[in-house]
Amino acid sequence: MFQISIGAINRLEEKEFDVVIVGGGPAGCTAALYSRRFNLSTLVISERFGGLITDAEIVENYPGIPNISGGQLGELFVNHAKKYGARFYQARVEKIYRKDTKFFSKLSDGTEVSSKTIILATGERHRKLNVPGEREFLGKGVSYCAVCDAPLFKGKKVAIVGGGNVAFSDAQVLAKHASEVYLVHRRNWFRADPIEVERVKKTSNIKLITPYVVKEIRGKKSVEKIILEKTKEENGKVIPTGETKELDVDGVFIAIGLIPNSELARQIGAKINERGYIVVDDFMRTTVDGVFAAGDCTDKASRFRQVVVSAAQGAIAAISVFNYLKSSK
Repeated sequence: MFQISIGAINRLEEKEFDVVIVGGGPAGCTAALYSRRFNLSTLVISERFGGLITDAEIVENYPGIPNISGGQLGELFVNHAKKYGARFYQARVEKIYRKDTKFFSKLSDGTEVSSKTIILATGERHRKLNVPGEREFLGKGVSYCAVCDAPLFKGKKVAIVGGGNVAFSDAQVLAKHASEVYLVHRRNWFRADPIEVERVKKTSNIKLITPYVVKEIRGKKSVEKIILEKTKEENGKVIPTGETKELDVDGVFIAIGLIPNSELARQIGAKINERGYIVVDDFMRTTVDGVFAAGDCTDKASRFRQVVVSAAQGAIAAISVFNYLKSSK
């Protein structure tokens, strides 16, 4: 996992701000940049700065930067916001509550800060398989980050589970290190972009295994094999057939999607849709007055999951905060 160091700026003397931004990925950092350009006192709180984009080996679709690692791009976002004076603090926001006209954020280290507004840019987290062996072998062959852990499997056999762009991108990363890569997907068709599928098909040490699901991860001290169950599709639903087989692997990389981090929004009463994403309007306003949201945790950005979309939403959220505070005076 790529970590962006925020160094000495991780100190808090003041405890009151115009806006507290929860989340330090592209949406949060862009919101911080714009908030500071509007001369708003701004605090960004996150456990991990740069966001999930820092796990990407290569980003090729951010306008103006044809080719850059996810870690470098995340660092650029953070440093740009810091340049304008945004404060960054590394901690987990455990609770947000409102008292009179202010919001109070309680942090994991016991600190409490207040603000006139909140921007939730909390992003998403990795979805789990929830099968036997997944938790037991985490860090012992089970991983959710190919960019981070691929070098540990030099010359070994690994499986990557998933059918979207992340899985196909991860398969290509793994193929540079592992002797064999098995891409396991529950359907015979993929959500990944056709260009990504073609790249994988042209990579000699990647083998597609469909339609199968992982039923169990086995080993003694580390991953040694996975149990696969064949599936069939009926009326758009994936149904297990009961037919199983074993696959000997040294590692399992899981890339089956993401879950929105919307717990704080739910906690303060903001509307959440049926998929768990924060509902926002075109100005990034949630259903709670003074609370805004941006990036992949929102119902709008989750349909695209593009860095440029998250950054744009961060900018809109900051502009909306400025207008909100201006109208509140």
